[in-house]
Amino acid sequence: MTFHTRGFDFLKDVDVRLTVELGRTDMKLRDVLSLGEESVVTLDRLTDELLDVMVNGKLIARGEVVAQGDRFGLRIVELIGVPRADDAAAEDRTA
Repeated sequence: MTFHTRGFDFLKDVDVRLTVELGRTDMKLRDVLSLGEESVVTLDRLTDELLDVMVNGKLIARGEVVAQGDRFGLRIVELIGVPRADDAAAEDRTA
């Protein structure tokens, strides 16, 4: 399923910032200042969790890292606010 853009065609050329968040952590400033090459910072996300995809700071999707040649890419797995097909089917069965 994709986002519906009917009536918003005039906005399609507006630049937005798309970011993917690996995770977060809280650190003391002294610990940040002591970071150096090969330091490892442990994040709050597990390795098998989906990553947050944001547009201008607003969560729009979740995805997983993939390799695109010699670069990282992201496969969108879930659109936020768009019911998945299996969720919709489950709702139909309970209604």
